[in-house]
Amino acid sequence: MSGNTASSILVRGVNWIGDAVMTMPALWSVRKAFPDAPISLLVKPSVAPVFERDPAVDEIILYEDCFRTAFGRFKLAYRLRKKHFSKAILLQNAFDAALLAFLAGIPERIGYDRDRRGFLLTHPVSFNGEDRKIHHIAYYLTLLKAVGMPVFYQQPWIRLSLDERRTARERLAALPRPILGINPGAAYGSAKRWLPQRFAEVAQWFIKDRGGGVVIFGGPKEAATAEEIEKLIGSEASGVGHRALLSLSGRTTVRELISLIAACDVLVTNDSGPMHLGYAVGTPLVTIFGSTSPQLTGPVGYGNRIVRKGFSCGPCFERTCDTGDLRCMYTITSEEVFFTVKELLPKRPAVFFDRDGTLCRDAHYLKRWEDFELLPGVERLGVLKDAGFALIGVSNQSGVSRGIVNEAFVKEVNRMFTEEFGFDAFYYCSHGPDDYCSCRKPEPGMLVRARAEHGIDLQRSYLVGDKDDDMLTAKAAGATAILVTTGKQQSSAHADITVNSLDEAVRVILRNEDGRD
Repeated sequence: MSGNTASSILVRGVNWIGDAVMTMPALWSVRKAFPDAPISLLVKPSVAPVFERDPAVDEIILYEDCFRTAFGRFKLAYRLRKKHFSKAILLQNAFDAALLAFLAGIPERIGYDRDRRGFLLTHPVSFNGEDRKIHHIAYYLTLLKAVGMPVFYQQPWIRLSLDERRTARERLAALPRPILGINPGAAYGSAKRWLPQRFAEVAQWFIKDRGGGVVIFGGPKEAATAEEIEKLIGSEASGVGHRALLSLSGRTTVRELISLIAACDVLVTNDSGPMHLGYAVGTPLVTIFGSTSPQLTGPVGYGNRIVRKGFSCGPCFERTCDTGDLRCMYTITSEEVFFTVKELLPKRPAVFFDRDGTLCRDAHYLKRWEDFELLPGVERLGVLKDAGFALIGVSNQSGVSRGIVNEAFVKEVNRMFTEEFGFDAFYYCSHGPDDYCSCRKPEPGMLVRARAEHGIDLQRSYLVGDKDDDMLTAKAAGATAILVTTGKQQSSAHADITVNSLDEAVRVILRNEDGRD
């Protein structure tokens, strides 16, 4: 394969939403390997929304149904030829993907040697059934590694706009919190679908035991199943279900579905596309596995639980049960799923703090103790713990990846806050702005991790920081944004509250909590 320059690259994406999410680390690896090359992604319209705001993609080309005919293929190939791609990376396994790249005259064509298409590829990668042995995220990365491309793993992450997040929260605002999402469908087949009755039982217990709200997700084909679950909840929850239940099956676009899942506190789901969307926005998952294997397609990231039963016949990877008893699903009870949900529910609020400019003076890449200076008020933060808050630091530290700051020193400074000032945790993001991570503010990945590891209720939490990125992080997570004017900025259009010191931030938070009580 040629070096790390390319005039333009075509990536043929996969056809299912869940698979599309699992290709994200490979797509980001292509971007990092060829940072200056325009990258076009060819995918079906049903999958395109997953990549709508992805910074690794410069252009999305839709593979419309009209291109599936022989004439359509030649028509699309002609359009692609005019774009003068120098390289095609075929994440899709189909013969059609290789044929299209060949017809488009793309000089380098990289893909797995599957479906008898090897003769159409300039760089065929041998295939030995590895997709039944390794997680599919690794399967796509292995393709790139096999042709000498450097690869790196970042957890799949779907970027949402602040407006998308706000609209989703407004749509669910009538439901009491916490909010449980349930996804009873799975397009692959009945062997991946848990029983509607048991989804309904989990929802009933959640409403009665936790006083929360339930939202049902699904596509148009799952509308009948959603309606059945809705009726079971409504008739057996003594009227409470009607007030705490919202069915959105068949009533969302893909982007709306992604945003709504992000707004849930927990999602109970089959192994399905929405499951992959769930971990790609950081929502804690309880995933029910039947005929498939979590080792191959299971959720990644923080705060997820798998519920499955092991039988000698599984995982069979069949769409329907050959034995006819579907024991891998029938033996999973609603009780064990509900108690797993309870383990993941948020337990307490937190006050998140940026570090440089908020807790200590901003020394512009703090890298030695001689430049470290605590700001007034840090010693009083313990009163927030006495009021029931967790104290958690969240800091961008791109100086680590830039080679400016020693990572050991970052850890040493952060450890000082946990050991001397009672912080429950101190997270930092060492990535740069081009690393496509979920943790670099204003993305809320560090807060999402804290939710999973410390049971944090993000919507009852606060984030205190000195920059717009801090305020936007709070907004993305649903927390209250407090700007402290001790660092970079004296004002922010994204702040809910502006204070002049940490002392004032503490007073405002305690006063707000008194008002909530």
